[in-house]
Amino acid sequence: MTRFLLVCLGGAVGTGARYAVGGWAASRFGAGFPVGTLAINAMGSFAISVVMYLGLTAGALSADVRVFLAVGVLGGFTTYSSFNYEALALFQRGAWLMGLLYMGGTVAVCLAAGVLGLAAARWTWGG
Repeated sequence: MTRFLLVCLGGAVGTGARYAVGGWAASRFGAGFPVGTLAINAMGSFAISVVMYLGLTAGALSADVRVFLAVGVLGGFTTYSSFNYEALALFQRGAWLMGLLYMGGTVAVCLAAGVLGLAAARWTWGG
């Protein structure tokens, strides 16, 4: 039950952060291209690599903290469902090239952010 509550609390933190970052990005960059969702997924990909390395490899995080951060906060923060909806919306508007660029860019940027997060965790905490 404790971990369930940690996930729920973390999810509230993550979704609040997602709302704030997405809103900021939309006001800063406009709504033509989903910059906010791309940035959120990249940041989440970086962060989950760090958290999982620290929790599972380095032993620097307890299981409760790892679950709170990875499942709760980052599960609430990252937005694959939004990514899917926004890609489909681009296709429905006939913006095929932008949709494909968004999909490919998201995968490439998130993969790179995950690699950088793992490298940062290894560099900082050894490994």
